[in-house]
Amino acid sequence: IRGSTPHFDYVSAEVSKGVAMAGMESGVPIIFGVITTDTIEQAIERAGTKAGNKGWSAAIAAVEMANLFEIID
Repeated sequence: IRGSTPHFDYVSAEVSKGVAMAGMESGVPIIFGVITTDTIEQAIERAGTKAGNKGWSAAIAAVEMANLFEIID
């Protein structure tokens, strides 16, 4: 959740870079399931209320990607 300092921007940028680099270096698809929000309300919405459960969606995408990766590998 974004605060009043630039820490949020630094952390989210580095997490994005790290996940991308891990996928490129390993050759294994990695699902980016990190939720960044401006408010606690957005976090709650993305955890299963109005916006659906983004964590669940990321998990399903990971399982589907693993199955596909197994088929084509």
